[in-house]
Amino acid sequence: MKTKIFGLALASFVGFSSFAMAQKNIVETAVEAGSFKTLAAALTAADLVDAVKGPGPFTVFAPTDEAFAKLPKGTVETLLKPENKSKLQDILKYHVVKGKVMAADVVKVKGAVALNGQRIDVKVDGGKVSVDSANVVKTDIGCTNGVIHVIDSVILPASDAIPVVADKAGKFKTLLAAVKAAGLAEALSGEGPFTVFAPTDEAFAKIPQATIADLLKPENKEKLAAILKYHVVSGRVYSEDAVAAKSANTLQGAAVAIKATDKGAFVNDAKIIATDVDASNGVIHIIDTVIMPPAK
Repeated sequence: MKTKIFGLALASFVGFSSFAMAQKNIVETAVEAGSFKTLAAALTAADLVDAVKGPGPFTVFAPTDEAFAKLPKGTVETLLKPENKSKLQDILKYHVVKGKVMAADVVKVKGAVALNGQRIDVKVDGGKVSVDSANVVKTDIGCTNGVIHVIDSVILPASDAIPVVADKAGKFKTLLAAVKAAGLAEALSGEGPFTVFAPTDEAFAKIPQATIADLLKPENKEKLAAILKYHVVSGRVYSEDAVAAKSANTLQGAAVAIKATDKGAFVNDAKIIATDVDASNGVIHIIDTVIMPPAK
């Protein structure tokens, strides 16, 4: 099945010679192909040419000029300005994965961590492969320092910090109110990265409302902060790594247990109902129950 999935894509490499391309690095290959002029200009503006020419190996999901043309008018010109160099670097690094990941290996995973730290979602559906919202249209273009897979859209990393992502989701009002009351909003908006096991409003609704109201009082700020920190782990820990680790030390100090059963994945007794929601400074896993730190 995997061979069939990529058979048509491999057959469509008109104009590419695997032998010839394998003699050049990723940047040289892209420039010679003639359909990645915007990508090459972006790499130059972001001062990433030398990095992508390096030994690697790297896997690059390369947007064509037509892919960049899909962005709103003026977006590319704005990104190429010197003052937006950091943002442009983040976007370009989101298209690059460490290691040489061939097409046959791509379909075996649900995601791949990009150089900017965030995870690119990989999906196979009806013989088509997509990374985030972009379709993979050509695969396995060999280079001396890696491989290129061509995509038809520019993929964009999450640009909002954890509290903003939670706010936009619309189902973490109680959590955000608690974060604010505990004085943790600024910390969770910081560089991080953090992994947050985020209880929904329905999760907080399982707790007596009088208890929540009491926790939100200024005199209970320290206790509330301890509970919230018990939901946060340092670093960007994606679901597969979290389950493999079986436990994680929280910012509160105590560890949480993580397990996968035939009934789903759990952190302590809370079921994980959605995973790997990216933010600019971390990742969110959504849980259906508020977890409480062990009594000291």
